[in-house]
Amino acid sequence: MLLRSLLPAVLAMVHMAGTAFSEDLGDAEAGAKVFAKCKGCHEVGQGATDRIGPHLNGIFGRKAAAHAGYAYSKSMERAGADGLVWTAETLDAYFENPRALVSKTRMSFRGLKSAQDRSNLLAYLRDFSDNPADIPEAEPTALPTDHDIDPAILALEGDPEFGEYLASECLTCHQSDGSAEGIPSITLWPTEDFVIAMYAYKRKLRPHPVMQMMAGRLNDEEIAALAAYFKGLDQ
Repeated sequence: MLLRSLLPAVLAMVHMAGTAFSEDLGDAEAGAKVFAKCKGCHEVGQGATDRIGPHLNGIFGRKAAAHAGYAYSKSMERAGADGLVWTAETLDAYFENPRALVSKTRMSFRGLKSAQDRSNLLAYLRDFSDNPADIPEAEPTALPTDHDIDPAILALEGDPEFGEYLASECLTCHQSDGSAEGIPSITLWPTEDFVIAMYAYKRKLRPHPVMQMMAGRLNDEEIAALAAYFKGLDQ
């Protein structure tokens, strides 16, 4: 009875929190100008249709690759199957560097480096999601966390022999010959892509629980070593 009596107040607090987070995301009017960079591939708003990329109506709270009728890449489909949901945090990471979340995404856009531009774009796109302030637990309106990778980490020269020693666990799933039946290939993967992906798992931006666990146990030098090993692995 006590829980039932408190429920309206709890829901009101969630609604207020969602509204506050939405206001903190950025300036939707400024975001409309940022969206001009996206218009070549995406539409949003009344009458929006799929173009080179899917339309972005209702993007908040939607699982990746879940928009019916659009032909997504296999990498995006895998991300959706792993549980990737488009929230302010994951969209912010994707807008900054699409490869950080989906390594072989077909989206050729190099990313928005300005945090303010990304925040404004998020605010604009939220206007085209259903009842954005009322999405459960206000998850899509949560402010993004810092996910920048130190350039010094990307510049580390990994030891491929050390990487070969570390790779035994990786090779229980990923095939050294580069085959990708059910599990994506990481053979000959560019080192920067490898490092970006591993840190996305460490920070739980990429949702696969096994990879989150594996990446979470690795330090900077170990990730660099694995990246060097797989980059030079002969097929």
